[in-house]
Amino acid sequence: MIVNRLRLALAMVLTAGLFAGCGDDTPTPTPPNPEAKEKYVLITMSENNLTKPGYAVAFDELPSGNIVSNGANSTQGMGFGGWRPVGNQLLKMFSTNANELGIEQLLVDASGKITPGKFISADNKTNGSGNFVIVDQTKGYYWDGAAPLKIQTFNPSTMARTGDLDFSAVVNERGKDVPEILYRSIGQKFLAVKNGKLFANITYAKTNGPQKGFFDDYFPDVYIAVIDIASGKHEKTITIEDTGSIAYINDNNMYDFDSNGDLYIVTQGRSPVGGKSKIVRIKAAETTIDKTWSLNMDDIQQGGKFVSVFAKDGKLITVIPNTTLTGGPTGNINFEDVWEFHQIDVASKQRTKITGIPAVTNPGAAFCAIEIDGRTLLRVNTKSGSENGYFELTGTAAKPLFKVTAGGSVSGLHKITLP
Repeated sequence: MIVNRLRLALAMVLTAGLFAGCGDDTPTPTPPNPEAKEKYVLITMSENNLTKPGYAVAFDELPSGNIVSNGANSTQGMGFGGWRPVGNQLLKMFSTNANELGIEQLLVDASGKITPGKFISADNKTNGSGNFVIVDQTKGYYWDGAAPLKIQTFNPSTMARTGDLDFSAVVNERGKDVPEILYRSIGQKFLAVKNGKLFANITYAKTNGPQKGFFDDYFPDVYIAVIDIASGKHEKTITIEDTGSIAYINDNNMYDFDSNGDLYIVTQGRSPVGGKSKIVRIKAAETTIDKTWSLNMDDIQQGGKFVSVFAKDGKLITVIPNTTLTGGPTGNINFEDVWEFHQIDVASKQRTKITGIPAVTNPGAAFCAIEIDGRTLLRVNTKSGSENGYFELTGTAAKPLFKVTAGGSVSGLHKITLP
């Protein structure tokens, strides 16, 4: 979404003015039940700075009403702009102790105490380091800026690197002798697993500085390598035509699978404020971009882009700007209430604005919508801080589920089961 490390942090968080203090009406937290095997873990972002400080707290039940995230049983740390939980694992791309790039697992004990677990470190100077995807309990892939033409492998159960796959030849099939291409990578911004195949974006960038690989694409199309997981061999390279950066790398991976297995992918466009932004599809049983279907932001709002997607039962949920996006310190892209929730019917592309919910700030590294216990929850945060929590969606209407009154802006919620 942004083009350098500082602005990456800004896209992930909200201004300090969003954070409401703990009022006298805040209820006393219920002590954790050590017998409870299910934990609902919430993370919040407490300050707007490069280290993304915040809190993680566990509840025995899905929260409701007014809550705090910075109570006695909370864990304070860094890198809480968002996370990327997978199954029963709480994973994020920034370390809790130092905000370093890589893959970290958060551990939760029976008392609800949260502690940083093992950490797979990666190059801390290149955005995208630590971008990962998990196949199963013993196999995962990630990207490390120290070796941009390779995809690293790791064991998610032991949180240990296991090797790498070199795709230099695949990347260099295109643009090898083009002097304007100063940087190349594979998997820096997009890694997905589907039906025994690994999908990894190939970057051809016109810069080789701190923002390399982001909104500096040489080609007008996005290229994605399709790799057979069993053999580790490259099968083909597919394209998303006439768009821009496939994603801005943070814990929000900006793609989602529908209930039927169709994969929906966000591309953000030519610049940090959009242009040619799309949501495209790879059907469940296929390995190519579906050229019969795409959702184009330019058809909805000029000067806009997509920043998140949630898919379920043939419906997409996303936030759409209600005005032209502007960047910079005084821009509206991150901290103004210009993003409105919509539900989109995939078959007809009909958009329905979700009612009962205000316009919000950019979700940034957080997912705009999640599913817990079969319930669809929408992350809601307004500039004034009057709303800061999750709403529950029923049909095309939403109502508040809980509000965080102290500890920062909500940036993630996930349910795990303790062993």
